[in-house]
Amino acid sequence: MNYQETTNWMFNQLPMYQLQGASAYKEDLTNIKLLAEHLGNPQKQLRCIHVAGTNGKGSTSHMLSSVLQEAGYKVGLYTSPHLKDFRERIKINGKEISEEFVIEFVAKHKDFFEANDMSFFEMSVGLAFDYFASEEVDIAIIEVGLGGRLDATNIITPLVSVITNIGLDHTQFLGNTLEAIAGEKAGIIKPNVPVVVGEYTEETKPIFLAKAEENNAPIYFASDLIDQIYLSDLIGDYQFHNKKTVQQTISILNKETDFKVSPEQLQEGLLRVVKNTGLQGRWQQLGENPKIICDTAHNKHGLSVVMNQLKNEKYEKLHIVLGVVNDKDLDSILPLFPKEAHYYFCHPNSSRALPAENLQTEAKKHNLIGEKFDSAAIAFAEAKKNASESDFIYVGGSTFVVAELPLN
Repeated sequence: MNYQETTNWMFNQLPMYQLQGASAYKEDLTNIKLLAEHLGNPQKQLRCIHVAGTNGKGSTSHMLSSVLQEAGYKVGLYTSPHLKDFRERIKINGKEISEEFVIEFVAKHKDFFEANDMSFFEMSVGLAFDYFASEEVDIAIIEVGLGGRLDATNIITPLVSVITNIGLDHTQFLGNTLEAIAGEKAGIIKPNVPVVVGEYTEETKPIFLAKAEENNAPIYFASDLIDQIYLSDLIGDYQFHNKKTVQQTISILNKETDFKVSPEQLQEGLLRVVKNTGLQGRWQQLGENPKIICDTAHNKHGLSVVMNQLKNEKYEKLHIVLGVVNDKDLDSILPLFPKEAHYYFCHPNSSRALPAENLQTEAKKHNLIGEKFDSAAIAFAEAKKNASESDFIYVGGSTFVVAELPLN
């Protein structure tokens, strides 16, 4: 198989949460442990930072990678989901894994995957661990896919565990209270491994403290400990807390390990996240006159911050291109959106996408008015056609919507 055939097989033959949702969620680590053993346990050769959280774990992971790259280290970065190409998930110093490595890995282990019913995510995690070990990275930043306790990445013993924040998302898997979700995320806390918590609430803090105490894990609440905030090329308001989380994590690395990062390298790393890692879709500006911003925020916790930032923008008219997946709690997110905007409801290219007509109907109940379109790309083109130079276009609601845009 060539690269396209290989990734198509990965996407279509086995459960993939990005495409299929609930059916792809596995509730134990048996398979990933079996795969890791089959691969020779490459994760045991890696020195890692493990990053979980409802929102911000992708930005935080990319920031950490960029900072450590500026300090001269060879850094593996595993994140999900991807926007355009599967290889975005697995990078070393910002360079995506080669198509050849992906092809050869799948071809070599395909019989094992099929015999043991490996999920798409389990295969991807195994591939990342195998690649980083074979390339002998100095350190690997590993982002949790979903939850923490039962996530396939949770077979590593990291140098530092990081939990960015807790919000109500993926409640069908993780629980419908902040305490329950915090318990799942806290499942990445390991014995004697320091843990950094980016943001907490009165509901979640006791959960983190109890789990840390149970594991004799030193715990640091970055929002309480970090005063100086560095600048970054990631300019979304929500990056305020992510930068604190990164600073606290780097501080622990400096004190507790042989990794050393100077204040200058920390600052340069935060200023060069996009250049060093290729991160896209975080309050990313795609044009001006009219100003065009896209963002992958897709739940109440993330969208509330983004919508507040939108209020600070100056424009004549506001155009919003909006699409969501079909398991989204619309009654929690639609009230966050401004009523004075003109909406372009779209059906992004995913089997999990909510039909634009359904979104339009639900949005109307919240006085959000606009037309419906068969794709995000068509909706975006219409918004650009209608907007004047003094207008503002916001595109978001789902990773799938952003993925259809010309990002480069």
